[in-house]
Amino acid sequence: MKIVIVGTAYPMRGGIAQYNALLFKYFSAGNDVIMYSFKRQYPEFLFPGKTQYEQGEPTIKIPDNKNIISVDSVNPFNWISTGIKISGEKPDLIIFKFWLPYFAPCFAAISFVAKLFSKPKVLFICDNVIPHEKRTGDSFFTRLAFSQADYFVVMSKTVESDLKKFNREKPFKLIPHPVYNIFGEKTPKKEAKEFINKEYGIDLRNEKVILFFGYIRKYKGLKYLIDSMPEILKKVSLKLLVVGEFYEDETKYREQISGLKLDDDIKIISDFVPDGKVKYFFSACDTVVLPYSDATQSGIIQIAYFYDKPVIATDVGGLSEAVTDNETGLLIKPESPEEISEAVIKFYENNLEEKFSENASREKEKYSWEKFTETLESMVKENS
Repeated sequence: MKIVIVGTAYPMRGGIAQYNALLFKYFSAGNDVIMYSFKRQYPEFLFPGKTQYEQGEPTIKIPDNKNIISVDSVNPFNWISTGIKISGEKPDLIIFKFWLPYFAPCFAAISFVAKLFSKPKVLFICDNVIPHEKRTGDSFFTRLAFSQADYFVVMSKTVESDLKKFNREKPFKLIPHPVYNIFGEKTPKKEAKEFINKEYGIDLRNEKVILFFGYIRKYKGLKYLIDSMPEILKKVSLKLLVVGEFYEDETKYREQISGLKLDDDIKIISDFVPDGKVKYFFSACDTVVLPYSDATQSGIIQIAYFYDKPVIATDVGGLSEAVTDNETGLLIKPESPEEISEAVIKFYENNLEEKFSENASREKEKYSWEKFTETLESMVKENS
């Protein structure tokens, strides 16, 4: 099958780029695959982070001759020319990774033009259908993009439910988010902590460690985790390690930490982490905490499982589909510092790390990329 993937890829950075690189790798095992990636993903004034570009080499790099850097999310003339170029590839399947309605006009136009000059099927892999941070026009633009799709893949029941509000006839498949296996193998805790101390000046070598990892936005609930720390520290001596780039005002979190006199107990690395360093943070921690107030699914859980790490997560969206309560982690109510503190204390006082880690190690076998791509290909063939 000739497949064109359209979306974020190196030199752009982030989880979508990593996901698309893995999609490219595993589809390439039995198909002819080419990537059409962004030359401009967002206008700079709309991007909330420090940079859109990878600062180092990615762990998986799509070959230059297979990574066509051409898509401009802002320019309608570019959408037409890109659609014509893609049609020239004579693809059997065009795959779009959909996560924001902002990209809907671009993706709809590329699909429409490509279909004018060739006969590809169009698949949308939906991270979200309804975005976490809603804006006027979201529904209109999402419907516009989905009008060009022939079928969909969703990765949680929450997104499946949202998709049904926009799609009642076209085929879709729920396939759980695969595990992220691109950041290198797990290292011993001692070695990981020594690396963090040397690289970032944060000494965790004699500490219990809980980890909050990823972009920091309001819906991810970091403020509730910070508020839970005073109660946790009454029972358990530990450090909270917060690692990720702030996509909102960092000052309010710093002030919250200082106001609770937690400066020595919460350590922040407020930057995007290059692929080669991710493994050290997951290897160093005892458990990963996701205190989200809203969620669809989370790639962070799939990184945690790769490193055999338990997850304490709120029971929202698709998180409870990936975390089995009292088996691979603990599920708690959202927006509740009390529930977070109770769960963390329970985790340590009941010595649950070893049991949960063993279960997470077995659980990750369900989330292989081979299974994901095989199931997706089967769906396409069944509905062609």
